[in-house]
Amino acid sequence: MQQWIFLSVAIVSEVAATSALKASEGFSRLWPSLVVIVGYATAFYFLSLTLKTLPVGVVYAIWSGSGVALIALVAWVFFGQSLDAPAIIGLLLIVAGVVVLNLFSKTVSLS
Repeated sequence: MQQWIFLSVAIVSEVAATSALKASEGFSRLWPSLVVIVGYATAFYFLSLTLKTLPVGVVYAIWSGSGVALIALVAWVFFGQSLDAPAIIGLLLIVAGVVVLNLFSKTVSLS
């Protein structure tokens, strides 16, 4: 169960860092830039802990897929980015892929 907590922290940290990237304005603003640096460092640290027990291909698929979907949600809610029907369908397919990996793949260890 601990590896899933580590992966969740990695995902949330990466989403926070990526969101702050826009606010950093090309690393010209101090505090958003620090959030980017600390967020990515935290994300990669917890991702590395996750990889001690789960396969890299599955972890990366979950991490990147979840990150893409969450970043799109953050961009929609906080930055006013519009999402048309194809974008929403694509994001739902990504989320469905992550769910299929977690629920049905024998590659993913649930210990």
